[in-house]
Amino acid sequence: MDLLLDTCTFIWWDSGGNRLSTAASAALHDSTNRLHLSHASLWEMQLKHQKGKLLLRKPLTEIIQEQVAQNGLQLLAIEPEDIYALSELPTHHADPFDRIIIAQARRRGFSVVTDDGEFGQYGGPVVW
Repeated sequence: MDLLLDTCTFIWWDSGGNRLSTAASAALHDSTNRLHLSHASLWEMQLKHQKGKLLLRKPLTEIIQEQVAQNGLQLLAIEPEDIYALSELPTHHADPFDRIIIAQARRRGFSVVTDDGEFGQYGGPVVW
């Protein structure tokens, strides 16, 4: 199964996973699942870190390199079609980073790993 981690899920997973649900943790540790992280999450984390709203255990580039090497994390580029797909989404969620993650997951048939209840309103599969 292809899993797209939302930004908070990635942060919690990288910091040891103590805040993940049992189902989310099991899905992330299941080696048959393919784990993806949107470029939108990279952008969001970098912005929050620069504003002092997110403390990182090391530079973001190193965290991502570790997760790619250790867990096979795949980075998901934002394509023009993802942006166009935003026009098809209702406005349940105002956060632009979350909206692009939802659009990417819907376009590709991915499940989103998130504790954000708003994601479920878009009709795609959510793991938590």
